[in-house]
Amino acid sequence: MSVEQNYDDIPGTIVFDSQQAARGYHLNQFCISLRQQKNRDEFSADPEGYIDRFPMNAEQRHAALNQEWTRLLELGGNIYYTSKLAAYHGINFQELAGLMTGMGSDAYRAMMVAGGRSIDGNRYKKEWER
Repeated sequence: MSVEQNYDDIPGTIVFDSQQAARGYHLNQFCISLRQQKNRDEFSADPEGYIDRFPMNAEQRHAALNQEWTRLLELGGNIYYTSKLAAYHGINFQELAGLMTGMGSDAYRAMMVAGGRSIDGNRYKKEWER
């Protein structure tokens, strides 16, 4: 059961708090395991068999096997851990951020170099109701 937090009103933001950490524990253990070559080799040889070693729920398993990056965060993934899965797939952190924002890598980089997103309309969802 998830307890509503005051930061749930921030658009486009999934805060990795203690609830998310507990929810995604096994998902994150799977992702971080891929930093070791022997585990990457085993995952490459049998993705479903390897992922079965981690008692994730069906949604987490599906998202991990199908590279559903934002969904992984919604399901308790920590961005630093899920980036290990992205790296396994040859996706660097900037490319991952571009995929997750829907902007693409180059547009994401340009936005960040220019100072990031404007806070206008991005501070709270309740601002959208005006």
